[in-house]
Amino acid sequence: MRFAHVIAPGASHPHLVVADGEEVVAVADLFDGAPSVMEELIRGGDAVLDRVRTSLDGHRGPRRRIDGLTFAPALLTPPVILAIGLNYAAHSSELGLKTDSTPTVFVLWPNSLAAHDGTTSWPRSLSESVDYEAELGVIIGAPAKDVSPEDALSHVWGYTVVNDITARDIQYSEAQWSRCKSFDGFTPVGPFVVTADEVPDPQSLHIWTRLDGHMLQDGSTGQMVRPVSSLISHLSRSVTLLPGTLISTGSPGGAGYSRDPQVFLRDRSTVTVGVDGIGELTTHCRILD
Repeated sequence: MRFAHVIAPGASHPHLVVADGEEVVAVADLFDGAPSVMEELIRGGDAVLDRVRTSLDGHRGPRRRIDGLTFAPALLTPPVILAIGLNYAAHSSELGLKTDSTPTVFVLWPNSLAAHDGTTSWPRSLSESVDYEAELGVIIGAPAKDVSPEDALSHVWGYTVVNDITARDIQYSEAQWSRCKSFDGFTPVGPFVVTADEVPDPQSLHIWTRLDGHMLQDGSTGQMVRPVSSLISHLSRSVTLLPGTLISTGSPGGAGYSRDPQVFLRDRSTVTVGVDGIGELTTHCRILD
C-alpha cells in the first residue's frame, strides 16, 4: 500500500491518505478512529494496517486524483532521522572520503523535513555549493533492539524517497555533518511511503537524480556497501529503533561536487530524485540574496 500526507485546499494541517490506483482516499474516512497521520498508522501495527486495507476495498466515499495534490512531508514527527554516509563506494571515492569499517552515522534535524514539489531556499551568504543526494529511506515499524541482519527487515514498516541536500563547503569545514545537511528544507521526504510488503528486496531498486532535465545519478541500491538489513542490525545494537524512525541509507555516485565542472543546485533549479517502485520526489530551489 502507498500512503502520503496531503494538504486539502483551504486547510492548514496535513492529513493521511492512501493511494488507490490514480486516486487517493482520506484514511480518516475509512472507519471511526482511523489514524490521521503516518506516525499513528505506524504505531498501530499490522492490525490497523489490515483494517485500512479491508476498509479501502469496500469504500465508496470521496476520492481525489493524485494529480494536483499538495503534499506535506511523508513523515511529520519521526522520533529521529538517522543518516548513513559513505554507503556507496563510488560516492565515497568521488568525495575523496574513506569508507570506514563501520557505518558513518549522523542525525538530521527535524526542521529540515520538506515535501514533494515544495521549494527549499537558503541564503547565498551561507552556501553556494549546495548538492543533491538521492537516497532510499527506510521507516521502522516494530521496535528494533539487538536484531540480527537476518531478522532486521521484519522491523521495517515501509520505504520512501529522500533527497539528502548538502552544503558541501560547510561539510568540508566542520567535523560533523548534521548542520550542513539540516538547513530548513534540506531533507525532502516522500511523496509516498510504500509498505514493506511491496518491496520484497530493498537491494534491487534503481535510484537516480535528475537536475534541470539532466540525469546525474543513475545507480542501484544493490551497490550499497552495507545493505539495509546490516544497517538496521548495526544501529539497533546501541539504541532501540522506535516506530517511525527514518533511516536515510546513503547515496550512489554522481554527486555534483565531484563533477568537472562542479554542478550545484542553482537559484530556480528543479531537482528530482527517485527510487523505482517507491516514487519520485521533486524540489524547487531558491537562493536568497
